Amino acid sequence: MKLSTHTHTQERLALVEWVARIGVVTAEALAIREGCTVASARARLNGARRAGLLARERPLTDQPAVFIATRAGLRASSLVGVAPARVSAASAHHAIVCAAVAAALERRYPDHRLVGERELRRQESLPGVPVASASLGFGARGDRLLHRPDLVLLSPVAEGAAPVAVEVELTVKAPRRLLAICRAWARARHLAGVLYVVTPEVRGPLERAITEARASAAITQIPLEALAETAPRHADQRTVTASA
Repeated sequence: MKLSTHTHTQERLALVEWVARIGVVTAEALAIREGCTVASARARLNGARRAGLLARERPLTDQPAVFIATRAGLRASSLVGVAPARVSAASAHHAIVCAAVAAALERRYPDHRLVGERELRRQESLPGVPVASASLGFGARGDRLLHRPDLVLLSPVAEGAAPVAVEVELTVKAPRRLLAICRAWARARHLAGVLYVVTPEVRGPLERAITEARASAAITQIPLEALAETAPRHADQRTVTASA
């Protein structure tokens, strides 16, 4: 059955639009963003699920359930050109932590807008130029190779400031790969900067790559646990402080 947007409240549509922008969210992340209890956040997400706008999955039994926008939800949120997100057991933990980071950043910067990698991919397919991705050069066929961040923090349109790329780094990348990405970020003049949210084991290797790439002016890293203070005291903070 096709759902009409007229049957949904503005509050519910705003919730679904947020889920669609981020891609994969949890009740714990919504609680952080809204400063409410996890039970209240879960009830709101389940309400949208019963309305057919969201789907609920639990790919990892020891991690929170995740919610994604359905095709009906994407239509209701006017987010065209994006298919429903997919989450697997392999990608679930990273997606869950990204949702918590996104919520914490939005709580900290309420006048900014935050989008996920899938929404960024859609935006970059329209003008054909990078919005918040870094160029890694060109492939064998002459196509531009882009490295897209996990999240993008966009300033209000009125301010006209460049976006900030956000990387959620839970595990250490191969040194050559990490160095190439840091060099690409250093060349990305269309960005205001790059924020790496990292686990303890990532800090050292990332700092070495930043130094070798001479990217300290472009890249800042903060510990994942530093964002835990943004979460309301009555919300479950396990997702925010989780590490790989």
